[in-house]
Parts: sequence; C-alpha cells; structure tokens
Amino acid sequence: MSSAIKETRFEFPGQIGFYKGKVRDVYIFEDKLAVVASDRISAFDVVLPRAIPYKGQVLNQIAAKFLKATADIVPNWVSVVPHPQVTIGKKCEPFKVEMVIRGYLAGHAAREYKAGKRMLCGVPLPEGLHENDKLPQPIITPTTKASEGHDEDISKEDILAKGIVSEADYAILEKYTHALFQKGSQMAREKGLILVDTKYEFGKFGDQILLIDEIHTPDSSRYFYAEGYEALQEAGLPQKQLSKEFVRQWLIKNGFQGKEGQTVPEMPDEFVKEVSDRYIELFEKITGDKFIKAQSSDLEKEIESAIIKHL
Repeated sequence: MSSAIKETRFEFPGQIGFYKGKVRDVYIFEDKLAVVASDRISAFDVVLPRAIPYKGQVLNQIAAKFLKATADIVPNWVSVVPHPQVTIGKKCEPFKVEMVIRGYLAGHAAREYKAGKRMLCGVPLPEGLHENDKLPQPIITPTTKASEGHDEDISKEDILAKGIVSEADYAILEKYTHALFQKGSQMAREKGLILVDTKYEFGKFGDQILLIDEIHTPDSSRYFYAEGYEALQEAGLPQKQLSKEFVRQWLIKNGFQGKEGQTVPEMPDEFVKEVSDRYIELFEKITGDKFIKAQSSDLEKEIESAIIKHL
C-alpha cells in the first residue's frame, strides 16, 4: 500500500493562521492561502480513520483543470498550482453557504424523497419520481457551511431572511451556479459521463465574487456513466457511478451513518485500495488524461518546498 498524507503541520514565514478542514490543510497569509489537499477522506461529515493514497493529488488536479476551464464563466481564487497536492490563491471571505445543484434525484435528495418529503430546501419536487431519475430542470438546494459538525439544508428564503447572503449577491451566486453546472455537464457528456449533482463555494475578494475551493471532483460531485443509464433506470437497478457514494454505502452496510453513538468502521487494506483506484478512475475518465502517480521519497518535504518557493 502506497503511503498517504493524513495531515501536515508546517510553519511558514509570514503565516498568520492555519485551518484544518475535513480534507484540506489551509495555511493562511495576509492576502493569500496555501491549500494542501491531504489524502483524508470524509463521509457523513466525519473524517474516516484511514487516508486514501493519491486521493489528494486526484482532487487537486481535477479541481485545477476545471477551475481553469471555467475561468471565462466565473473568476476564481487560484494563482498557482505549484505541486500536485497544493494550490495557492487569493484569500477570500467565504459565503457561509454551499450552493448545491442537482440535475437528478440521487444521494441525499433521493433519501429525503424516499422518506416522503416533497420539498427540499424550499424547492418542490414532483410526485412519481424514482431514485436517479432526471429532474425536470436542475434545482439549487443550498446548505449552511458549518465550521464543525453537519452542514444543514437551508432554503433561499431563509438565507435571505437571516441575512446570510444579500439578495444582490445571492442572485449572482445562483447565476454562476447554473452556468458552472451547465459547463460541467457539457464537459462530462463529452467524456461519456452524466454530472448528477455537485456543489460550489464562493467568496469575496474585495468587492469581487470569486469561485473558491474545488469543483467537479468526486468529493464535491456525483457522476453516472451515460452508457446504460436509461436501461438501468427502466430496470430499476442502481446506476454505475463515479463518486464517494460507494464509500457512504459501505459505511451504511457496516452500521455507520454519522449518527450519535455510532462507531466509524475501520476500512480494510483491500477496500482502501479500491477507493484509491476509484478516485484514479474518475480522474482519467473525467479529464481524459492519464493519471501520473506522484512518486517521492519525502512527499511532505516536497510540498513544504513548493509552498515556500511561491510565497
């Protein structure tokens, strides 16, 4: 089993803060961030005990590709990607919502629908849908961005009423979200995939709204294979998908859904390798590029040097 970086704890000149997210280690400077995509994996808002080899590289390189491909639609935070697991960019003030957009009834939305709910984040859902059906049109179902614990579903009306985002800014976030989803869906179709749902995060740099964090990665998105989609739906069978959902399903089968009192099951080596292979498969499928595994005798030292060089 290849080594994986579970966390970093560097100290850089000029650094004024550090934030450890579920997956990323964020080094904060006066006007910029240096973000290390670790190999941690989370599900149900819990970081799992085992790290996944090459996962951080996959996420960082997919995000870099899609951020570059959508820069003409939405300006983003990235300045440079100096290492396969590092991105350095503008330090923005994040909006405290995640813009989740769904083109299909899958994952959390399907679980809520199955439980009898016909309203998701203030958006009505029609009767008669089945899991993984295409929705009449893409819907935005925002969540609050929790600094710790679970993100919570929230409606546009509540976001505006609570003053979490101004009406003017929210209109821009909605417009950007739909445009990004349209572009992501088109790029997925070209590779024989369906972009099922995804999330986008935005922040402000001065008065400018920028796209931040990652986009269209297997951590932030769900993909189905286009080939066979219709036949599987007609037969009522699960879709073949590239996302983290199979990790969630494995956890559910092993008695864990992030609920109080539940213990996180330990992933065996063979499952860790399967997860790593799935992430690499998605990288190659969605980007059309061959994945080159970063080889290093001291990966942490390389990451540290790459950041220092670009401060």
